[in-house]
Parts: sequence; structure tokens; C-alpha cells
Amino acid sequence: MLRRPWSMALMLLTLSACDRPAPSPEQASSDALATARSDTASRPGGAETTPTGKVIEIRMYTVDPDDLSRQHVFKPRLVRAEIGDTIRFVPTEVSHQSSSIGAMLPDGVSGWEGAINAEVSYVLPAAGLYGFQCVPHYAAGMVGLIVVEGEGKTDNLDAARAASHPGLGAPQFSAIFAEADERRMFD
Repeated sequence: MLRRPWSMALMLLTLSACDRPAPSPEQASSDALATARSDTASRPGGAETTPTGKVIEIRMYTVDPDDLSRQHVFKPRLVRAEIGDTIRFVPTEVSHQSSSIGAMLPDGVSGWEGAINAEVSYVLPAAGLYGFQCVPHYAAGMVGLIVVEGEGKTDNLDAARAASHPGLGAPQFSAIFAEADERRMFD
């Protein structure tokens, strides 16, 4: 029986490059979730935000399951929440992620940056508006808005409305703001 010396060398090289076992998918997911949460639980001024325990799930779709003519969507794309609520972004298909839009965050708040194909959670630290996007599909209009109730809820409303967006992002945000106005979310 002939052996391939290069395959044995490749195996030894691979084994020697690994100084520890790879984490299980569950551990990797848990580590990523913990990292995403650790950056998001402080209020402006550095005070900690205590999570309320309420989790609001926003799913990411390539094709809207309720309207097959719509592509690259967050469901829901407009959310009302409270300080301390956790927003969990869940990719349902490959190539999606969620990131905050810096020009659409309350003053002093750090946003989030999710990895592609990974769930990300964010504890809402302050009242105000939080615009979000899927970076690969931002220009395709894959955007959304979170309105966090409380004193100062509309402090960044003018700045959020004035933010510039590429491609279909602009008309999608116009529609989202119109829906929020209709639902009286800024009163």
C-alpha cells in the first residue's frame, strides 16, 4: 500500500499549528454574544445599564416572508422599546448583519457592529432614536429604526431625520419615519 508523504506532512503541520482545540459552535456563539453585549451596556457618561430582561427580536431576511417582492429586510424594521431592553438581531439567511448608524444614535451612546451571519444583541442604554443597517445591503435599503421611550426620546430626532443614506436607504428611512409619525411614536 502506497502512502502519500505530503498528506502526512500536511496533517502534522495542521496539528502543530493548533495549540488548543477549536471552540464548539455553541461556545463560539456564546463568546460572540458576550462580546457584543459587553460593549453595549453603558449609558452616556459611563454608567451601567441594567438589562430589563425583555428581549426584542429583529430578524434579517433576504426576501421578506410576508411580501416576496421585498428584498433585504429587517422584520420588524420599526421598534418601540424601553431603556434596558435587549435588541437581538437574528440572521435567517447568509450574508446579513446589523450595525448601528452613528449619525442616528443618541448623544454619548456607543453603537454596535455585528459580524456577518452572526446574531448580535444590544442593551439599549438611553432614550432616543437608534438607526441600524445591514452593511452589505445598506444601499439596497436594508435599514431600520428603534425608538427608545423616556425623557429625551426626541433629542436626536432632527439629526436622525437629517442623516444621509446611500441608494435605497434614503427612501426606506423616509417610509420608516412616516410610519413612526403615523403611529405617533415621537409624541
